[in-house]
Amino acid sequence: MINDVEDFFAQGCGRCARFATADCSTRTWQAGLARLRAICLRAGLTETAKWGHPCYMHAGRNIAIIGALRGDFRLGFMEAGLLTDPGGILERQGEMSAGPSIIRFTDNDQPARMEAQVLAYLAEAMAHAEAGRRAPKAPHDLTLPDELVEALDADPELAEAFNGLTPGRQRSYVLLLAAAKTPATRTARIGRNRDRILAGKGANER
Repeated sequence: MINDVEDFFAQGCGRCARFATADCSTRTWQAGLARLRAICLRAGLTETAKWGHPCYMHAGRNIAIIGALRGDFRLGFMEAGLLTDPGGILERQGEMSAGPSIIRFTDNDQPARMEAQVLAYLAEAMAHAEAGRRAPKAPHDLTLPDELVEALDADPELAEAFNGLTPGRQRSYVLLLAAAKTPATRTARIGRNRDRILAGKGANER
């Protein structure tokens, strides 16, 4: 995965074989991504690279992250449960997502047309970060294996990424580890799947 924001906009996230090729999703959405980036910077956010994507921070908190797929590009909010969504533009990232958390764009001109709305949503998210508010977690019964708890405690980056997964994706790792017969095997599986968790993927996703 890339660790320099400029690399994302020039070549892609680095998570698949299409990286730095004409087939990379960032090439399809180059103009729209550039405009979305400009909006985030105009909002006064600090730009960095996390999990192979441009991540925008404020008051020491992750506020939003930009991503690109074949069919769309998107701006995802880290604490979307706090947003009032007056325009009704937030969508679920996937079927297993806890709630609406992304603004999805399907043509390169959309960020320009929606700039005022996007800035308003970013401003609201930034205000919540300044106040130290957190979105309530959706309740779901999930008991983590001891080895996973220990790994998350020892690796803050992994813990943040795992906590950001949908309940279904978290459950997929619990099931993967539960199938292992020994603690050593469970620990090894956590290590092998670290990059997958950082990329926001479930245990069974490619």
